[in-house]
Amino acid sequence: MRLGVVFPQTEIGPDVGAIREYAQAVEELGYSHLLAYDHVLGASTASRPGWTGFYDLDDQFHEPLTLFAYLAALTSTLELVTGILILPQRQAALVAKQAAEVDILSGGRLRLGVALGWNAVEYEALGVSFAQRGVLIEEQIELMRALWTNSAVSFAGSFHTVTDAGINPPPIQRPIPVWMGGGTDAVLRRIARVADGWIPTFRYRDADLSALERLRGYARQLGRDPSEIGLDGHVDARLADEASWIGEVEGWRGLGATHASVNTMGDGLVTVEQHIERLERFGQTVGLARQRRRSMGEGM
Repeated sequence: MRLGVVFPQTEIGPDVGAIREYAQAVEELGYSHLLAYDHVLGASTASRPGWTGFYDLDDQFHEPLTLFAYLAALTSTLELVTGILILPQRQAALVAKQAAEVDILSGGRLRLGVALGWNAVEYEALGVSFAQRGVLIEEQIELMRALWTNSAVSFAGSFHTVTDAGINPPPIQRPIPVWMGGGTDAVLRRIARVADGWIPTFRYRDADLSALERLRGYARQLGRDPSEIGLDGHVDARLADEASWIGEVEGWRGLGATHASVNTMGDGLVTVEQHIERLERFGQTVGLARQRRRSMGEGM
């Protein structure tokens, strides 16, 4: 099982030096991948007193594919993972082109996690039907894979028309792996049909084992080997839970997870150095072999 990190979107801030320091430290510590959340817009709660969304206008989000183009030049082994990109809000051909470019710049290190999203405010602003996002995403994935694996594509779907056109240059990975987030039964069936892997958001201790078994059952019904569908589990690295870190990692491994992503957000960490220190402590606890190289005088 490969152990990676969740990029602390809402807490890292806009300082480009801090972003660089974080990504390079994560790679140096031996983590395998960096997973970034996605939101284009945040809703103002001033006009929405009953807002119940997970994030709002006050939460900062770097755009993942733009961020990854930057990180591709700063790292050499770190897999870059959107976890998840809200695909139906975007034009499929444009995402295919952008993802191909990130894959090229990173030397084939992109894993594209996609999902429907929950924020109707974003859909309205981006001019896309919130109600149709489920049927739209499957067609988008089909078109993107066609564009990644063919020099020229002719495609006529319910939402997209491409007439003998293609992406140049193509990505290194042909196709780029497409994983999916979400957990409803409709999503699990969709993952079984079209996805290379699943990125659930729950921790191991809260894992919905029935959802995992349903997903694997749907895959078998379709003639797919369930082991071919990757699983990237969520690991909470809050300090209060340090004693359970090993259990969380081993628990995901026992469920057959191919990856697990460690999240340091939501525990009052203020600086990028504090996030890095938490990841170093986590890695030492669960058995990652590497430690950070420190310059002379650091910590004195």
